[in-house]
Amino acid sequence: MVRLAAIALAVLLPALPAPAATVAYHLDPAASTVAFETDFGPDLITGSIPLEKADLRLDFDNLANCTVEVALDVTGAKASFPFAAQALKGPKVLDAKDFPQMTFESTSVKRAGEAADITGNITIRGVTRTVTLRAQIFRPKGSAATELDHLTVKLSGQVNRSDFGATGWSDMVGDQVRIIITARIDATG
Repeated sequence: MVRLAAIALAVLLPALPAPAATVAYHLDPAASTVAFETDFGPDLITGSIPLEKADLRLDFDNLANCTVEVALDVTGAKASFPFAAQALKGPKVLDAKDFPQMTFESTSVKRAGEAADITGNITIRGVTRTVTLRAQIFRPKGSAATELDHLTVKLSGQVNRSDFGATGWSDMVGDQVRIIITARIDATG
């Protein structure tokens, strides 16, 4: 009898739409940048750190299902002038020799108006702290609102380098490091 009731319900009820699945995305490193800036007296030091790997899984219908894991190659870090690049990778700042990788792993993703806040653990110099990055998603010009296969994600946030023991040249270089990421991502499925 229970089986007949289940069959009758299946026939009588309209088909419900399948829940949206979490989609894996591939990050295009050639079209993406992980950049930073910090104060250097009245000027700025800017630079970038190359992406080593990324695992992005996005669910636009339920942001709580989104996950982001990223690793950066500290040994390839660049800065706006030669001394800064050398100092950046040296033992007083990022210590690329002993800590060649910087990582970020999300712990939550929440809507923030037209953007999203991605909170997670960032590890620099072997020290892990919580950071929140503001993310904005852009579709290619002229694409439909439902077109989510090719996207550009812009993320911004900040960390204090002293929180990670990166205290070298603190008399000349600001503590706050602003993070500016532009990521070109494509759905893999």
